[in-house]
Amino acid sequence: MRTRLHTAVLAVAATLVALLVRAPAAEAVGPAPHYLMTAFTNTSESNMYVYDSPDATDFALVRANAYTPPTGLIRDPSVMRHTDGRYYVVHTTGWTGDTIAFARSTDGVNWTFLRTLTVGLNGATGSTWAPEWFKDTDGSVHVIFSASREGVGGQFRPYRITATRGDLSRWTAPTPLGIPANFIDSFLVKVDGTYHNFLKNETTKYVEHAVARSLAGPWHFVGTGDWAGWGPGLEGPALVQLPNGRWRIYFDQYGAGRYFYADTPDLRAFGAKAELPGLSGVARHFTVLREEVGDRTAVPAGNRSLRSVDHPDRYVRHRDNVAYLEPVSTALDRQDATFSVVAGLAHTDCYSFESSNYPGHFLRHRGTALVLGRFDGSAEFRGDATFCGRAGLAGRGTTSFESYDHPGHYLRHAGQEMRVEPRELGGRFAADASFSVVAPLA
Repeated sequence: MRTRLHTAVLAVAATLVALLVRAPAAEAVGPAPHYLMTAFTNTSESNMYVYDSPDATDFALVRANAYTPPTGLIRDPSVMRHTDGRYYVVHTTGWTGDTIAFARSTDGVNWTFLRTLTVGLNGATGSTWAPEWFKDTDGSVHVIFSASREGVGGQFRPYRITATRGDLSRWTAPTPLGIPANFIDSFLVKVDGTYHNFLKNETTKYVEHAVARSLAGPWHFVGTGDWAGWGPGLEGPALVQLPNGRWRIYFDQYGAGRYFYADTPDLRAFGAKAELPGLSGVARHFTVLREEVGDRTAVPAGNRSLRSVDHPDRYVRHRDNVAYLEPVSTALDRQDATFSVVAGLAHTDCYSFESSNYPGHFLRHRGTALVLGRFDGSAEFRGDATFCGRAGLAGRGTTSFESYDHPGHYLRHAGQEMRVEPRELGGRFAADASFSVVAPLA
């Protein structure tokens, strides 16, 4: 039995400032992730650099010397986007002292000084380092920082302060996080009610992993020593979640002047570290902010069929749970080539394609193959079954579909097979990856 028409609310994501999007505006995906990174560098502790990446791996410099504070240093800049739509950076101001400082931006590129905050801990002879933003699921905004009473040579421990006003102008007094002494560079994320703290053990020089059910603790270490196989001499951990639900951790091998990352599906079993291309020996102790950007390409909702641009007598259809591009003739062919276009399972500004004759079954990619599968509720399925509409690669009047969880990969036919593959310039790819969204065949 075919499903009835689904009503989808299809909002169109606003286009971010062109400086942050390296693709031309006519080719912007809607929406797809991009990754904004702020860092200081090996050559300067007083200037912040801004980078951008479409895939969280290959970062391009957007602006060197994007911000210089009126006084002090700008080590360890941590970036977030607040509820007012503006970007905020918090950073270390000096090797010693009891202050941190804030800067603000409307576009992530041009920054202005906001304020210096005296945290009231340890005084001028102590050290206050590595402030990191943490936004809890209840909407509260915190800064987690590390402080030592004895200055650079002392034992650090993490503290938190919490914003008491929405404009971030007032903060609570520092509260110990509950982690033992001689830990620094805490970076927090929260998943399914569990707080995960990745931080540097200053005694062993390993990045370790602690968890808690409350931000106030108690904390339990689940990864100590060389638990992940990354080796010693690492600091400045920072995490970002990828569209497929996996997490990526970045860390600075400061003694060797190299930068690495590693991926994990669950924040526990991490893969081997891989060197971050183009940034080793350049960037230091950064954070990465994932955002969604998009163009204004919309796809009609409800029951539709997808007709090939270069083979207009052929349509996308499923057969034996595999997607093909084929001519249609029988009533069953027409049913198999009809899909309900609904709001994307992983992002409501994108789209998913539900079979009209198998309700609850969606087109998804498995590797590079496009198949029909029953929705199992998992984050992986949601990502695999979500595609973002964009202006057709073959030109005006056509539509192309980019994979939400694999940016740069497009729905295309290779002969009769439907696949999701990386975009190629030249050749047949543009035509193979362009479709007309037409009235339903069944």
